[in-house]
Amino acid sequence: MQQEKDTPRAGGLYENSTVINVSKTGRIVSSAAGASLMYIGLADIGKNPVKSFFRILAGSYLLYRGVSGNCPISAIVEDNRPKHARSVNIRTTFEVNRPRTEVYGYWRKLENLPSFMAHLHDVDVQDERYSHWTIRLAGNIKLEWDAEIVEDIRNEALSWRSLEGAQLANAGKIRFKDTENGGTELLVTITYRPPAGYVGEGIARLFNPAFESLVRNDIRGFKQYLEEKNEGIGNIAVG
Repeated sequence: MQQEKDTPRAGGLYENSTVINVSKTGRIVSSAAGASLMYIGLADIGKNPVKSFFRILAGSYLLYRGVSGNCPISAIVEDNRPKHARSVNIRTTFEVNRPRTEVYGYWRKLENLPSFMAHLHDVDVQDERYSHWTIRLAGNIKLEWDAEIVEDIRNEALSWRSLEGAQLANAGKIRFKDTENGGTELLVTITYRPPAGYVGEGIARLFNPAFESLVRNDIRGFKQYLEEKNEGIGNIAVG
């Protein structure tokens, strides 16, 4: 009893701040989200100081969480709820002024994707079904995973999903449709599940606007890249 009384106590907040309670993947995602939010907040501080302040504040907390491996909020409110975060869905539709066979063919060659996706560092195609993906986020932070194609209907639909052990569990689906002017309409759905339970879900809610903007910019990049590509477009392999 005397030994317990003599043990130094610094208060609950301090003790909670010394606990390493964030997984390796959670730390990577926290650091990436924090860096992105701080960048966006600082870039927009002149136009919208209030919103920028809260983004910088949230970004600072996420950076602390990522660098230290500690989440004081999680330590304080930890309970026995199941640690399953809801998936985050990004849906968009756009048109490309190219024939459907060419649009599908270019997307089906997954190694082409980094040419127009700014955050996608590399896609290493292993065979017709499996590939290894690497994305690069703010602060030169990289996330990697293996993926498989789960549906491939030539010129009509393409879908994929990450495999077990992915640093960022995700899936995607694209449908290709003809437009009246001879172009192609793409219906894109991208789904990802934060890796760190309810805390990860909180990160996703903060990070989702920035991530969604990144995805939409990449999609616009695809449209621009394919429409402006003047050489070799007619020689794209489609199967």
